[in-house]
Amino acid sequence: MSGYNVLFVLVIVAALMVTSWVFTPKGPNQTLIRTGSLLALTCCYLMWMITYMAQLHPLIGAHNHR
Repeated sequence: MSGYNVLFVLVIVAALMVTSWVFTPKGPNQTLIRTGSLLALTCCYLMWMITYMAQLHPLIGAHNHR
């Protein structure tokens, strides 16, 4: 487990965002679909990253308990 996993997944999510942006079908709801997909990918990544980092570097360590 290392912090490099966060950067690796960020690159994957960024590639998915670019793919979503490019291949969104044209039409009157194009902006809505793009915004929704980019927002969903961003929120999923942030939730995963925060959970992963909280497990990697906990605020309360096992060595503090007596």
